[in-house]
Amino acid sequence: MKQYKSAKAARRRTNVIVHIVLAILAVIWIFPVLWVIMTSFRAEKGSYVSTFFPQGLTLDNYTRLFTDTAVLNFPQMFMNTLIIAICSCLLSSFYVLSASYCLSRMRFKMRKPFMNMAMILGLFPGFMSMIAVYFILKAVGLTEGSMIRLALILCYSGGAALSFQIAKGFFDTTPYAVDEAALIAGCTRWKIFTKIPLPLSKPIIVYTLLTAFIGPWVDFIFAKVICRANSDQYTVAIGLWKMLEKEYIDSWYTSFAAGAVLISIPIALIFLKLQKILCGRHVRRCEGLTPKGVCLYGRKESWLCKQAI
Repeated sequence: MKQYKSAKAARRRTNVIVHIVLAILAVIWIFPVLWVIMTSFRAEKGSYVSTFFPQGLTLDNYTRLFTDTAVLNFPQMFMNTLIIAICSCLLSSFYVLSASYCLSRMRFKMRKPFMNMAMILGLFPGFMSMIAVYFILKAVGLTEGSMIRLALILCYSGGAALSFQIAKGFFDTTPYAVDEAALIAGCTRWKIFTKIPLPLSKPIIVYTLLTAFIGPWVDFIFAKVICRANSDQYTVAIGLWKMLEKEYIDSWYTSFAAGAVLISIPIALIFLKLQKILCGRHVRRCEGLTPKGVCLYGRKESWLCKQAI
């Protein structure tokens, strides 16, 4: 009995310590986010103030982003980034999921050397190749005018298939016997890919879509190298950086914070929407692939089991 009470007390102390540490980490994480939001509503101009909380609140910092477009055209930058991010997200997700499925399900010559080579190339940061990529794009005429958007889309999605490791690991958990049964039934590889592994792999699809969208949305290096002085093709990352240059920082600093808040909204909306699709009523929990597609958590057939059979 004493041992049980001592073990229970030790467990309680451990839980208290863990919750205290998590609370401290949560405060540390939330603090800069809260500071940016408060700065975006701050009425005092300038990059430095002596108080943490704003002395006055205003919406002028947000309205200025959309009205004062003579120097920094934030709406145009926002639309450029949105178009590039959406196109890159769709292409990158398709490349990653397709390559992951092929490497997970198919056996062909040079398969393992290719995966090893992709792993080694992934160890090097992408911006190491930006000069070579720029001159290749310049040689084919993609570094001027509206073609810059296409160039950025190609930059962000062209090498996406090399990051197949996580999705491949997820596809490896899907039983290959299901694919063999579909092949015997006369399904093509494409139909198997779209009808069996993809519906069963919504978590990795959500992860792939999020990472593929966030990459172009927040990238600065490739966008700056390719856009150069073409201000009409700037992305939001370049625009926010311009606001912090010495000739703009005093008058645009609070608008910079407002822009930082605005560009976080699409990412948050996409995350919440994908989470709703992943964890909501569209996907019901089920254990395994039962022969009759009966969900072990309820009486009705689950959506996943229907797709699997």
